[in-house]
This record gives sequence, structure tokens and C-alpha cells, in this order.
Amino acid sequence: MEYQKEGFLSRRGFCLCCVAGAASAAKRGWLTPREAFAEARGIVSLIKDSAAVSPIVTHKLRNNISVLEGSGGNVAVLTGPDGKVLIDAGISVSRPQMTKAIDALGADPIAHLINTHWHFDHTDGNTWLNASGAKILAHENTRKHIAGIQRVEDWDYNFLPLSSGGIPSEVFSTEKNLKLNGASIALKYYGGAHTDSDISVTFGEADIVHVADTFWNGIYPFIDYSTGGSIDGMISASDANLAATTNNTIIIPGHGKPVSNRAELQEWRDMLVAVRDNVARLKKKGMSRDEAVAAKPTVAFDAKFGNFVIDPGFFTRLVYQGV
Repeated sequence: MEYQKEGFLSRRGFCLCCVAGAASAAKRGWLTPREAFAEARGIVSLIKDSAAVSPIVTHKLRNNISVLEGSGGNVAVLTGPDGKVLIDAGISVSRPQMTKAIDALGADPIAHLINTHWHFDHTDGNTWLNASGAKILAHENTRKHIAGIQRVEDWDYNFLPLSSGGIPSEVFSTEKNLKLNGASIALKYYGGAHTDSDISVTFGEADIVHVADTFWNGIYPFIDYSTGGSIDGMISASDANLAATTNNTIIIPGHGKPVSNRAELQEWRDMLVAVRDNVARLKKKGMSRDEAVAAKPTVAFDAKFGNFVIDPGFFTRLVYQGV
């Protein structure tokens, strides 16, 4: 996959939530608090610098729905007379490229933005999109996290709140249904998965579902334990996604190849289960985290899923934390 070949800060797949943790693990293992803070801060700056110059790649799907790839997480766009509906906001320094890509999809104004969860690479563009006309909708935990200082312990890093314009003006707790541009749009809360704020966005007539960071297509995921994520929650979310889709459904993951399907999701879910079970057995034997990493419980899957910024060792550490 192209984003795997372009380097550590690839425009085709980078995200704040994964790069900081991967650098910590891949280079030196768990860093001291001082080291982690300095390294995470530097990587955030590098990501922003990369996003500022990276082009946006548009993938047109069906029923006036497209995916924009290149600014943080994969961004879906629905066009029509009710105004453009965006699923996730990308990174704010991508505004010039994002504006060009969004404008190329038609003259409809930007009217609605749905955040799939709170992480920076999915919400940093909230403020400029709101200023451009988007009403922002999200799960209540997304608003809670981005409205205040949010700490991610794995990086010893504190994220500052977004400005008032970037805070969702409407939230929900479990489910919400919308009708926009002739499309039935169903929002559903997963519970704790990648974070405690993840939702799916289903376009009923088009049979397209954006499952965001509950699915990282072809790569190991980051799991944010600081805000309610867990390996079991990720597996449960994958099971829910499989139950809600068919072989005809287009599945949009949060990261990785942006246009996916049920077969790829099934393979990814089975990998999560196998790695969880492998790590759980090692932990039950009394192995420390570092001993579990040295035992290489992911080795059967590394060739396919271990070529991005969440490397096998770091993913093992994340799973170990949750079993």
C-alpha cells in the first residue's frame, strides 16, 4: 500500500494518535515522562508540517458520497441541496487543500460536520469548518474531551481544548438518525472501543458505513486507554460492524486504505482476536510486558499488518495493557 512505502510521516495514513505512541515504542520502548512529552510535542509539529503540504486524494463512491484521503483520518463527504455533510474534519493546516477538494465535489455549501470521535486527526479542522458554515454534531464524550484539556497517558501529553467554534453544538448519547440530501444517516455509539467516544455513520440507501478508528485497514491500530479504549472494545466494535454490513457494503475505515469491505474487516477482526488471545496466554504465564513483546505474539500477522507506525512491539504493549 502506498502509505506504507512513503515513510514514517506518510500523507496517506499518518495520524497524531498513532505516530506519537509508535515513536515511543519503536525507538526506545516506554519513555520517561520528560522524554515522552518532548518527543510527542515534536511529532505533533512534524505531523502538522506534513499536513500543511500534503495533497488530498478524492475517492468517489456512490450516491454522491466521496472519501477524502490525506488530512489525518479518512473524511467522507455527502453532497446535495441540503449542503455538504462531512464525516470528520482532518487537520486544520490542510485547509487550503481540503477546501479545493471539497469545492471540486460541487457548489453546495458546507453545512454539516459529524465527528466520529475526539482525536486530533479527526477534529482539528472543526473550527475552520464551523466558520465555513458547518454545524457540528458528535457523541457527548467527544465534546467533553475536546472542550477541555485532555491527557493521553501513553504519550504523557496534554491536548489543549479547541476554540468555541470547534466544539460540537449538538451531541447525542446512544443513537441519532438524520435525513439530509435524500440520505438516511444513522449514527450509533459503540461504547468503549478505540476511545469512549467512537460512533459509526451509516448511509442507508447507499449501503456505506464509516466506522472510523474502530477499523484500521491493513495496519495495527492504536488503542487509547486514557479515554476508555480497550482491545476487547475494539473486537466488540468489529463484531458490531460485521453484523451491520454485507458483502455489498462499502466500509470506510479511519486509517489505511480508505475504501474497504467486509472481507478485509473480517480478516482484521480475526487478527485482533488472535493477538489478544496470544498475549493473554503469555500474561497469564506471568510474563512481563517486555517479555511478552520478546515472545513475538503477533509474528503470524506482522508481514501484513505490521508495516505502519504501530509496529508489532507497540501493538503488543497496547494489547498487554488490556488483557
